[in-house]
Amino acid sequence: MLKFQGSTHFRQRIICSTLSGKAIRITNIRDEDEKPGLRDYEASFLRLVDKITNGSKIEINSTGTQITYIPGIIIGGKGITHECGTVRGIGYFVEALICLGPFAKVPLDITLNGITNNDIDLTIDTIRTTTLPIIRKFGIEEGLIIKIIKRGAPPNGGGSVNFKCPIVPHLKAIQLIDEGKIRRIRGIAYATRISPQFSNRVLDKAKGLLLEYTPDVYISSDHYKGNESGLSPGYGLTLVAETTTGCCLSAECMSNTGIATTEQQLQKQKSTSETPEDLGERTAFALLEEIFNGGCIDSHNQSLALLFMVLCPEDISKVRLGKITPYTIEFIRQLRDFFGVTFKIEPDQNSKTVLFTCLGIGYKNMARSTF
Repeated sequence: MLKFQGSTHFRQRIICSTLSGKAIRITNIRDEDEKPGLRDYEASFLRLVDKITNGSKIEINSTGTQITYIPGIIIGGKGITHECGTVRGIGYFVEALICLGPFAKVPLDITLNGITNNDIDLTIDTIRTTTLPIIRKFGIEEGLIIKIIKRGAPPNGGGSVNFKCPIVPHLKAIQLIDEGKIRRIRGIAYATRISPQFSNRVLDKAKGLLLEYTPDVYISSDHYKGNESGLSPGYGLTLVAETTTGCCLSAECMSNTGIATTEQQLQKQKSTSETPEDLGERTAFALLEEIFNGGCIDSHNQSLALLFMVLCPEDISKVRLGKITPYTIEFIRQLRDFFGVTFKIEPDQNSKTVLFTCLGIGYKNMARSTF
């Protein structure tokens, strides 16, 4: 049994434990806090893992500061629904399902309810436009779909997303070394329970900035109203830069709107809120920074690509990454602890990128005997 301390990287540890089959015990979860123990979204995440696995054993002590997790078999299933709550976005849960879904007994078909777009987690738009194309490179192609049924902005959410993931006997090794040149930029500016003028203003500003660098920029406006617009007003922008070699780099920003009910909240909102033009500019600069950092995979999806490289057949996988995020650095440590795999890391001084190479462990879908 592997032992860890603290609440950081909780989701990483549960995912690695489920895939590797190694039991874990996490102690001292926020034991110094005013509210010690697991948060609601972490408990919700454990319930989700419990729904898609069979034989998992989860023991939490009375204060919630210690958890013992003994993983079972990933079974998947269809017609599953899960309430994600309003603390974290649906992206927080979908990222885990992308890691576990391909190795289930039956294909996964699940509906998740909650917040579709926020500033903490990957939004569903980014998952659809950049994360799923990366997954397809590993051989998970037919039937991998994510669809927004209803958008939900913070704080009340009300969004709904359907995610379908096929099963595979094993992954295939990848060589993602050539990042190529930026071919075109695509984007989606969305608004819920708010005037469509907001998303149009965001769109115009971002497009104006990006046209200085490339002529092929197309951003669509997506306005949700009535039943499909969730329970809170909000707007945001997701941008994707596609390269000549088929790599996708993304950036996203979400407004910090919310309905001010008191005069004090209104004053605070006026001092902290940004105009739609500011949001468009912030997102465009975030995308330009991703492009400047280089690599074949953007900073949001680094850890996912490295996990799948480890799970590949016993063959060499190579990937070029830009600036390594602290989350990815910690994830590499988890991969070493759970799977015993280390990466050969070579910095490339010319392009200021890093080349990651590893030998896959030959992971197979053990939940299913025939395909």
